[in-house]
Amino acid sequence: MMPLQSVVQDESVPVHPDHDPRHPLVIFGDHRFCAGEALFVQRMAGPHMHSQIELNFVLDGHMTYWFDGRELTVGKGRLCLFWGMIPHQVIDRAEGTRFICLYVPMSFFLGLANLTRFRDAVFRGAMIEATELRPYDRDIFLRWREELLSADEGLSEIVRNELTARVLRIERDGWRDLREEGSAIASLGHSDSERVENVERMLRYIAEHALDEISAEDVGRDAGLHPNYAMSVFKRAVGLTINQAIIRHRLDTAQSLLIATDLSITDVSFESGFGSVSRFYEAFSDRFNEKPTAFRKRMRSKGGAPT
Repeated sequence: MMPLQSVVQDESVPVHPDHDPRHPLVIFGDHRFCAGEALFVQRMAGPHMHSQIELNFVLDGHMTYWFDGRELTVGKGRLCLFWGMIPHQVIDRAEGTRFICLYVPMSFFLGLANLTRFRDAVFRGAMIEATELRPYDRDIFLRWREELLSADEGLSEIVRNELTARVLRIERDGWRDLREEGSAIASLGHSDSERVENVERMLRYIAEHALDEISAEDVGRDAGLHPNYAMSVFKRAVGLTINQAIIRHRLDTAQSLLIATDLSITDVSFESGFGSVSRFYEAFSDRFNEKPTAFRKRMRSKGGAPT
């Protein structure tokens, strides 16, 4: 299996075929349950996005992410997870920092019962950190990585079951959002397997087409659902309306372009899927409480200039 770290400039990591050198933001279309091959953490050339939930267990050293406009540092022995559709980038790390990186399809989380608040926080962009670690975590994450990289389907299914139990323990033992923001309520249970599949398909469609001119009706139609039913199921599962999810994805993309490129604000607005500059300014200001120009200036002052 190939790791999903194509923006890292390392000879062991392939360049993503859709990578436009003018736009360092890379969006992956991979949806697999897999492990990253790289153990040593490298600085990334720019932000990237992918549809899976990403789990990081830091073995040694520490690393700093740019994540949703914040700088978050994760150190040795810490376990974090987040939704890969939130643009993220390793901007710094101690020399020799190593980590285990696992990628889990979103359907894994949508199908877990009794994780309402936890799951909703993830889909709303939380960087979740487990507040209680187990003595066996280091060894078991190393084993999971080895078994997933073996491409043995039987072992992968065992890892999936064991990881399910570990995530349930995180929810039970305690966790915190490193961004220190709250979350709302949404729920789908084990009995909703068909709806879980529909929501996953809608999330994928949004991830792959949000930068185009799409509507909530288009998202529901792709999943083979009546628009009203699609909107109801999506809102219940994710905690956002379909239109809110589309706008959020566009704004996440715009954030990354503002930091990682020298594109004009007008170009950023159109590249991120907004039909007009005024609509982009309004949506960006509503979410981030500052104008795009101010956001870019503030991030650049922190060393966030294009690579």
